Amino acid sequence: MPPKELPWRVGRFHFYLRVRTRFLLSVLAGLAWAGLSAWIAAGWIESLGHVVTLPVAILIIAGIAIIPGYLNVQLVSSLILDRPRPIEFEQEYPDVTLLIAAYNEEARIRETLEYALRQDYPGKLRVVVADDGSTDRTRELAELVAGDDPRVRVVTSNHGGKSEALNTALTQVTTPLVATIDADTLLMPSALKRAIARMLTSPPDTVAVAGSVLVRNSRAGALARVQEWDYFLAIASVKRQQALFQGTLVAQGAFSVYRTDAVRAVGGWPDKIGEDIVLTWSLIRLGGRTIFEPTAIAFTDAPVQFSHFVRQRRRWARGMIEGLREHGLFLLRGRRLHVHAVAANCLFPYLDSVYTVAVPVGIALALTGNFLIVGPMTAAVLPISLLIAFTMYRRQRAVFRLLGLRVRRNIVGFVLYVLAYQLVMSPISVSGYATELVRARRVW
Repeated sequence: MPPKELPWRVGRFHFYLRVRTRFLLSVLAGLAWAGLSAWIAAGWIESLGHVVTLPVAILIIAGIAIIPGYLNVQLVSSLILDRPRPIEFEQEYPDVTLLIAAYNEEARIRETLEYALRQDYPGKLRVVVADDGSTDRTRELAELVAGDDPRVRVVTSNHGGKSEALNTALTQVTTPLVATIDADTLLMPSALKRAIARMLTSPPDTVAVAGSVLVRNSRAGALARVQEWDYFLAIASVKRQQALFQGTLVAQGAFSVYRTDAVRAVGGWPDKIGEDIVLTWSLIRLGGRTIFEPTAIAFTDAPVQFSHFVRQRRRWARGMIEGLREHGLFLLRGRRLHVHAVAANCLFPYLDSVYTVAVPVGIALALTGNFLIVGPMTAAVLPISLLIAFTMYRRQRAVFRLLGLRVRRNIVGFVLYVLAYQLVMSPISVSGYATELVRARRVW
């Protein structure tokens, strides 16, 4: 059974809201907003229908205003209702093996290992560098660190991709828990302790805890500045919501902790472009819970070149389609609360496609005084987005204060994130969906 919920207080009265109650309240809030939006938009739909036909008008307005409004209101309601229990640190911590997948990472691997070895984890920590057949000095530098610290070892496989490197390293794991980070990810000193403490105080069927991965190179350019807010607000808010409903859909390879036997039970990391997404969905399909710990923080490098950013986000979009293809129908037939998040993922290709086509055209028309597509109703989504950002900013700032960290000032990045980020992201995601649907050649 899940641990007892924290009480809510109104005056002198204390009461509890079960997770399912909070879920229903958030859904009802979203549905109320969607219903109000649909009623207000009736005339808008009719006017647009005279130009593009009524069915097309419904698809467009539902895709750019009504459904996004529902999802955003449901999300912000979930965040407001989220009251995670404090972490209980008085635990008997099991041994853990940290896997670091690396391919040609000579510039970063030493620093990554140094941060990993500074963990204040009370249990026994082992580190395995899963070298994916690097052709530079990655293995040599990792072995130098291993020579100085017996907790580190290096396992090399032929260059076959991240999943093959991780599965090769998994054969060497003898600890009950296994964690992963990327070779450019820096763990904060308490990251492992916090993630594992959260797992130990969660229901016994909890098989994975996603850490909070944030951007460390936000001063490397405008693109990195925008991504800082994406990681800090958007990605973290979705993970908080999904964790509240006991089904975080991505325990990302950049930093997560798993039960070793659960990973082995699903056959390890699959040979997929989104191997961490499909692995997580496999764990959920077998009945496991996957959660999120916002105070288990790691910092990673965000792409600074636009071509690298496009490649990364297309890979993420393809990974979502892989997850839906492999496990979507099965999970949708389930009765756990994560079904809502899986269903939302099914809508994203439609929403991103409508946004990609309709919104740029609507903006161009609006600049000429024609508000047939983009107008007051679409602008109504913006205050909800700002409310989500404000709610998450307060939550994240509290986390940073707890850990002695400081939120960087990044006003330009925030403005670009709010006004322009989705205009760039949706076409990239659509491209990723399309390439995976036709099973195009995989490019990492």
